[in-house]
Amino acid sequence: MVLDNLNTHTIASLYEAFDPAMARRLAEKLEIHYTPKHGSWLNMAEIELSVLSRQCMNDYFENADQLAQRIEAWERKRNDEQTSIDWRFTTADARIKLRKLYPSI
Repeated sequence: MVLDNLNTHTIASLYEAFDPAMARRLAEKLEIHYTPKHGSWLNMAEIELSVLSRQCMNDYFENADQLAQRIEAWERKRNDEQTSIDWRFTTADARIKLRKLYPSI
């Protein structure tokens, strides 16, 4: 499992959501990999896919080749323009936004 490197993403969350026996069973099956602290590449990928969907995939495509051509053109344009993401979501923001999912003890 790949998770953002926020303090809210821990095995302890399983124990808050499930009874101890189930939480332990789930925890033993998981291999967790955290994203780097200096940048959230997982969220950046999600943002890029969202932009792709909105800007490129709102038409009907006759076949997969048409779709692939459209995506390639979109990708070239984004790369030529050197489009980037200004990531501003902090751990403090996450604690506020996700407080219902990850209550503090």
